Amino acid sequence: MQKVMNHLIQLQELVLVREQEAFMGGARLQQLDKSIKSFTEQLPDGVQNIFLRLQKKDPVAVVPVSNGGCSICGMRLPISLVQSVRALKHIQHCPNCARILYYSDSHPRSVAKKQSRIEPRKVGIERFSSEDLMVPRMAATTRDEALHELAAKMAESGFIEHPGKLVEEALRREAIISTAVDHGVAFPHVRSVEGGGLTFALGMSPTGIRFNESEKDLTNFVFFIVIPTAANAFYLRLLAGLTEVLMVDEFRQTLLADDEPKKLWRTLRKLTKKSIP
Repeated sequence: MQKVMNHLIQLQELVLVREQEAFMGGARLQQLDKSIKSFTEQLPDGVQNIFLRLQKKDPVAVVPVSNGGCSICGMRLPISLVQSVRALKHIQHCPNCARILYYSDSHPRSVAKKQSRIEPRKVGIERFSSEDLMVPRMAATTRDEALHELAAKMAESGFIEHPGKLVEEALRREAIISTAVDHGVAFPHVRSVEGGGLTFALGMSPTGIRFNESEKDLTNFVFFIVIPTAANAFYLRLLAGLTEVLMVDEFRQTLLADDEPKKLWRTLRKLTKKSIP
């Protein structure tokens, strides 16, 4: 059953990748549709029917147990059910939202800093990042080095735990299809992070790094994003806002000119004020 559950999680990631690809313009939809069809057909008939039925309601059909509850609807699960999910002898569902449940002892965890009561309410891009997570001049010269550098920055600043695990998950996601897009931008990410909120770190390389070995274009902007299970909709909105800004050559050059975290953060906030309200 562990093999079937791993297959379900991979299939769901493909479906979510397709959703993102369609959102970004759809250059690789045919390739993804073929992979999704192949993965779906490999599922046992009963499990396949359950998955397809759930996916008609919501693309997120397979979710981890978090703190003894369903990570999507938040329902507190009976201890006996959590134990059954962990034993993985049969497919288990949330009694409230019916999603398929799985358990992971080593899932990366987001521990986003709590906002002080005396701080003003965060708006726009400030909801998802901070000056602490800006790296204007990455030391990294490869994709893997960039992911390790940004994950370490998030851990050092208290936004996530287990940076190594986070990088492993991100590289597994990259193996499905590269997150490098046009204009020298890449959006590597990890979904189903437990706790905290949607968070990203931005690393820049003015000279560029080869984020996708099959492509000639170099990447200058790496947005490493951690996505809690329930924040998929927010992720797509964030992606849309960042993409809108980074499509403009003048804005990209303005960002690349900033060589200090404070300056970069100030510029990013200014440029995304309208696209990420």
